[in-house]
Amino acid sequence: MLLKIVLGFLCGVTALASQNDTAQQGPLPLLLVSFDGFRADYLKRFPMPNLKLLHSQGVLVEQLTNVFITKTFPNHYSLVTGLYTESHGMLANNMYDPISHKHFHIGNNTDPMWWSEAQPLWVTALRYGYKTAAMMWPGSDVIIGNRTATHFFHYNPSVTFQQRVGNVTNWMLGNETEQGVKFAALYWEEPDRSGHMYGPDNATAMGKALKEVDDNIGLLMSELKRTGLWGRVNILVTSDHGMAQCSAERLIRLDDCLHPDNYTLVDLTPVAALIPLKDPEAVFALLKKCHPHMTAYLKRAIPDRLHYRNNERIQPIILIADEGWTIVRRGNKLPRLGDHGYDNALPSMHPFLAAVGPSFRRGYRISSLQSVDIYPLMCHLLSVPPQPNNGTLNHSRCLLAAETCWDVPLVIGLVVGVLLVLTTITVLFRFLSHRRHLSGPRPFQRLQIEDDDDDDPLLQ
Repeated sequence: MLLKIVLGFLCGVTALASQNDTAQQGPLPLLLVSFDGFRADYLKRFPMPNLKLLHSQGVLVEQLTNVFITKTFPNHYSLVTGLYTESHGMLANNMYDPISHKHFHIGNNTDPMWWSEAQPLWVTALRYGYKTAAMMWPGSDVIIGNRTATHFFHYNPSVTFQQRVGNVTNWMLGNETEQGVKFAALYWEEPDRSGHMYGPDNATAMGKALKEVDDNIGLLMSELKRTGLWGRVNILVTSDHGMAQCSAERLIRLDDCLHPDNYTLVDLTPVAALIPLKDPEAVFALLKKCHPHMTAYLKRAIPDRLHYRNNERIQPIILIADEGWTIVRRGNKLPRLGDHGYDNALPSMHPFLAAVGPSFRRGYRISSLQSVDIYPLMCHLLSVPPQPNNGTLNHSRCLLAAETCWDVPLVIGLVVGVLLVLTTITVLFRFLSHRRHLSGPRPFQRLQIEDDDDDDPLLQ
């Protein structure tokens, strides 16, 4: 009964908080910022004063569990759709479509066919009457559902972060003739670029790259304050994936296992996608025993937890290297010192999330969250009905200032503890009562007092 009362109280508090949130008049603008390849533990390993200042005024999710494969295009599309890769179709940075026979790679990525299995938030918000903007976010320059964001830039690495921020803030401010945008997405390619070049274990190089990232976060905060947007917008700062250290001693050579005439290679490392040209089972048998640090899967046997099976663009055989190992076709050349794409259960692949603004709690942190849960959170902040997605607002709701959240396992533990104490007291009381009953009434005894003349001065 006590447990029912406590749970009923929690449900009532949550419902009241949701009503208060709904009562707000109109959504605040929302800015989503991604620093590519920002591994979650960089926050602990390197000084990041501006980023720490930002999340100290808001919330911090210490680790985001991102989607497999942990590459740039798949994860950036998951952030703005709330979908696993098998659901939105952006499966890797290199793909082959067996229906159209088209090839996708980073330099050839603007064909709407690849992106149209899902609807990104900048298109959804447009459909509900809001202006939107995207600064070099992967896929934002593609016509999806016959729409693009109201404002967008094609990717150009020579455009500085300051220039990107300047454009975004101008779009959010609007002017006398044009309303400001309600949703904007901003992309920056560091520290991913430095991580590939030097590896995440290179403290000197990564320290320099992350100082630049932190300086850029400071620049973003300063620009928002200068323009008067600070305190009037909700800001999410996150990343798409982490980074693992690689080495020339950890190479997996496919040519050591089977002749290249047996397959067509679609994608290489650390997740290789193959189309067998001969007997698929025979090719798979060779790859299965190829290397102890590489796991081979037939498409139908890819583990459910990876959410990487139910799409026709997934090739018949995929190979997944262990953390830090690199798949090559032949030779001893290491393509890069840092890489990502590995199993999304690995902490090295996890990014982070920081958020600040009027809608978020202050000085709050949680240990983990699924990256697909960010999309329903953003839709809630914009008062936009979400498209079908794999996330849930229930997991991210506690980040919001309007929500009174309880640690349900802790509350249940406390309730169970109280019930145990009450049960113990009740049992003990009954036990003592039972003992008194068994012993029966005590017989009356007259109090015996011994005379002591020395103690009575009146008798002397």
